[in-house]
Amino acid sequence: MKYKLIAMDLDGTLNNDEKKITPRTRQALMRAQEQGIRLVLASARPGPGLNRESRVLDLAAHRGIHMAYNGGRITDAATGETLFETSMPFELAREVLRHLEHFPVTPILDDGRQFYVHDRTAYKVEYECRNNEMECTEVDNLAEFLSFSPIKILMSGKEEELPSLMEEIGRPFRDSLSVVMTAPFYLEIIPKEINKGQGLLDVCRVCGVDPACAIAFGDAQNDIPMIRAAGLGVAMGNACRELKEAADLVTLSNNEDGIAQVLEELGI
Repeated sequence: MKYKLIAMDLDGTLNNDEKKITPRTRQALMRAQEQGIRLVLASARPGPGLNRESRVLDLAAHRGIHMAYNGGRITDAATGETLFETSMPFELAREVLRHLEHFPVTPILDDGRQFYVHDRTAYKVEYECRNNEMECTEVDNLAEFLSFSPIKILMSGKEEELPSLMEEIGRPFRDSLSVVMTAPFYLEIIPKEINKGQGLLDVCRVCGVDPACAIAFGDAQNDIPMIRAAGLGVAMGNACRELKEAADLVTLSNNEDGIAQVLEELGI
């Protein structure tokens, strides 16, 4: 089969633990682009959070795609044009923010340009701002401040507490919203129709590519739908157990050039 598209999660997949794309992995992906294969950066991050990796891989010159917010916003890397977007209804988002005030989590809101928080010194706020190259503004109350329909609401919390909070946080909104864990210290609330699998299908539709001709790489629970939607779903060696079980194959870890290993074995 001639693969035409490669979709990749960022942290824990494309990036090593130092948040860098290694020379071997970059070389393999640049070689793929030279063959006409389109690259898709598929992340839970907001749009600006994909720019660093996009620059390293020169996606703008190779018709690359940014899939931000777990597929909630899909953009052309060259033009910045939004190709597809799904957001949360305004009043529902405000209700969610009020609900989160009763839990030991720190909501982190963004409008695609900057972050908004109640306390910028709270757990993992500075980390998120730095990782996405976005500014952060403090507001008195996020629910009262909200004036737009967000694609997602991120929240940080202690790793030992978040898993037990997921069900209770999501229970009032289970008919319309999903709660997903995107890192051991992050939960996200997103519209039910948003997931990386649907995002990959949307990218394939926009690009005129059969999903069977797509390869997807991931490591976390939110990557599982994308792994299942692709013709070849690959779990990194450091991936969670659930993703490894869903994948077609398991490669080396993100610190061992797992992406490059697969592409080299496929002759790409």
